[in-house]
Amino acid sequence: MFSSLWRISGIKKDIRKNNVVIYHGLSNELPIGINRTGGVTSVVTIHDLIFLRYPEYYKPIDRAIYRFKFGLACRNADKIIAVSECTKRDIVSFFRIPEEKITVVYQGCHPAYGAEVSEERKTAVIGKYGLPPRFLLNVGSIESRKNLRLAVKALKNIPDDIHLVAVGKATPYQREVEMYAVKSGLRQRLHLLNSVTFEELPVIYRLASVFVYPSFFEGFGIPVIEALSSGVPVIAATGSCLEEAGGPGSIYVNPNDETELSKQIMTVLTDRELTETMIESGKEYVKRFSEKTIASAIMNVYESN
Repeated sequence: MFSSLWRISGIKKDIRKNNVVIYHGLSNELPIGINRTGGVTSVVTIHDLIFLRYPEYYKPIDRAIYRFKFGLACRNADKIIAVSECTKRDIVSFFRIPEEKITVVYQGCHPAYGAEVSEERKTAVIGKYGLPPRFLLNVGSIESRKNLRLAVKALKNIPDDIHLVAVGKATPYQREVEMYAVKSGLRQRLHLLNSVTFEELPVIYRLASVFVYPSFFEGFGIPVIEALSSGVPVIAATGSCLEEAGGPGSIYVNPNDETELSKQIMTVLTDRELTETMIESGKEYVKRFSEKTIASAIMNVYESN
């Protein structure tokens, strides 16, 4: 509680004491009254406004708090960084912020996802989690917005030797997915992993045949660039910013169309030439999300004030 109060207001004393020139709120908020802290330029990064796009996924009290904090930060900031063009459009639409105040700076992923993995390490991870020889991968909290059930539904039209591995934090929605899989006779092909370590996740990406991300809405979609960096072809959903994360070499489907998803999965699994093209295109595309590129873009925002 006290750290939250310090972040909201108390930090201003430290800003003045340390003669801070630029204050950057990295996660959707700024201290209240930062615009009256003389001589300090403020920047805020807004990751998404999903709570306004899909209010049904959030508690009323959380929506009220987020709307107040995000809106106040956007109005008071000298500069706003949006993590995607999609988020920028939402900031303009919901908070009536002038476009010229907002700069899009994409996010990146850890270099571990672009590093090679030894066969010994792969064998160890396969053994620990009982991973099947061929599987689709989904990474992210297992909540309704992420739409994992669509990927489970798609399994019905895919050969039985293809499994689905989902890595992420469990929510009550996970039970819904499990129950659907049981009723559909697919439970043995669904692997839900809730406690994968940071060191193991890049290995699991490398073992996947296809990365499937049918989320209804994202602010950016870091798992998509983790997959591309790992050399895994991506099938994601239309409707938000995932085309920005996945680039022109990935495939996009309607997040409500299980038939189209299964069809595209089969295309990637059976067309080796297409798969190789998607992998190479993805590796080239994610270069724009390098640490150096992102750091340079953020410095440009700082220096523009």
